[in-house]
Amino acid sequence: MRIEEDVKLDFKDVLIRPKRSTLTTRKDVDIRRDYIFKWSEKSFSGVPIIAANMDGVGTFEMAKAFEKDGHGLTTALTKHYTPKELVRFYKDHGGDSSWYSIGISQGDVEKMKEVMSDLKKSVVQPINKICIDVANGYSQGFVDVVKRMRDEFPHMTIMAGNVVTGEMVEELILSGADIVKVGIGPGSVCTTRKMTGVGYPQLSAIIECADAAHGLGGHVCSDGGCTVPGDLSKSFGAGADFVMLGGMLAGHDQSECKIVKKNGQKFIEFYGMSSKEAMTKHAGGVADYRASEGKNVHIPYRGDVKDTLQDILGGVRSACTYVGAKRLKELSKRTTFVRVTQQINTVFGSH
Repeated sequence: MRIEEDVKLDFKDVLIRPKRSTLTTRKDVDIRRDYIFKWSEKSFSGVPIIAANMDGVGTFEMAKAFEKDGHGLTTALTKHYTPKELVRFYKDHGGDSSWYSIGISQGDVEKMKEVMSDLKKSVVQPINKICIDVANGYSQGFVDVVKRMRDEFPHMTIMAGNVVTGEMVEELILSGADIVKVGIGPGSVCTTRKMTGVGYPQLSAIIECADAAHGLGGHVCSDGGCTVPGDLSKSFGAGADFVMLGGMLAGHDQSECKIVKKNGQKFIEFYGMSSKEAMTKHAGGVADYRASEGKNVHIPYRGDVKDTLQDILGGVRSACTYVGAKRLKELSKRTTFVRVTQQINTVFGSH
């Protein structure tokens, strides 16, 4: 046993220090990024925000909304669509706006190959971006799957996670991941830290993992912990190449979930993908060797996602103007974090 004495930081622990700027309007800020990925050599051009591969967030409807929005945001599709549904989606809208999500079971891999085979028969562009997603990215079995997928699909862009330390980021990139997903336990409906005692404050995780990835020509995606637009600015300022959002995009028309009414108000169900609700829905219940590591909540109905996207993108643009970053690419170079004991004035609560 050992103890690391240096303090690790979360979004709530810092603010971004403003700097002199020559920007006169938020319209001048370019929040798109252009990347060429290490292994696939494919390019990305767009706003580097990804809808999480969760029920109610990583949906076909969210992908369609993002594509219609025109900013180049992408959606990591939930793993639980049927092959027939996935083939229909890729035939109608293509794969540019979405990531195909898989776990590490052989069944997940075989399902993806079935979908790809059906798409090739229809002369449709095959899947070109995959998200290999597990809660614990530290297992050798996970690393082996990443290696196998890279060998089998050399020109596919692979995002893999989740981890929170630099040494594991390096191993995953050297094993074939183009992007490593960073975050253990920060999500709004994740209870991993409570149930296991394992995790890492998200801001420090991004800083350390981005440093490790960029040294090898790889990229990182911060996954979890954002509750307000300012948290995205802090993520990008800390070095994240992409930011994945779950709870901030839940509760909208695009959730594909039923709206329920309570006391005259509309709500939409949202749950973690390791929750009892998710495992009951997709696996017939919680296996006798594990515990639920997620919770179930009802989020007030929020209408179309476009208004939330305007708030998010506007907040990031505004952060860039405060530090003189004309492009999102410059934000991390112009970010100085200051330690704080309080973020906002809460005298009037949430109103």
